[in-house]
Amino acid sequence: MFDLLITIPGFILSLPVLGIVALFVRIKLGSPVIFQQERPGLNGKIFTLRKFRTMKNAFDEDGQPLPDDQRLTKFGRMLRSTSLDELPEMINVIRGEMSLVGPRPLLVSYLDLYSDEQKRRHHVLPGITGWAQINGRNTISWQEKFQLDLWYVDNYSVWLDIKILFNTFLKVVRREGIAQPGEATMAAFDGEN
Repeated sequence: MFDLLITIPGFILSLPVLGIVALFVRIKLGSPVIFQQERPGLNGKIFTLRKFRTMKNAFDEDGQPLPDDQRLTKFGRMLRSTSLDELPEMINVIRGEMSLVGPRPLLVSYLDLYSDEQKRRHHVLPGITGWAQINGRNTISWQEKFQLDLWYVDNYSVWLDIKILFNTFLKVVRREGIAQPGEATMAAFDGEN
């Protein structure tokens, strides 16, 4: 209920921004405007995450996508640094697949790499923002990120969510923690790092 009370009016009010960003994504990066990818949600149930596209389509001679840092454009970096690319995730919140606050939904390919303890991050809905995002985002290690996610799972409250939302706003304004040095965002999780 808390999510819907904020997200539905927020989505309606942000429609002009969504339209402008969509237009610029279409002009600068082409179609599709929305990036869709399967991610694990509550209890590991797979859902389709929606974000604005930030990377161009570019492939090597074998037809494989080039590394993220070679496909991420200046415009895409701006979308990520301002978190405008995340706005379509409000649809996921309205659909009940995500919450405003919770552990960020990671790649499906990581599911088999998690320890039993790390899997507990799926005991709550994934979020647009979370405890790990306001405590380092992409500049901390995977282990630190998982520890913060699990701390959130164990200490969830509405007041904590309000604190996280407020601090997320400050992080976005300051554009902090966007990427690890030398990475477009963060190095891939390999089960250890």
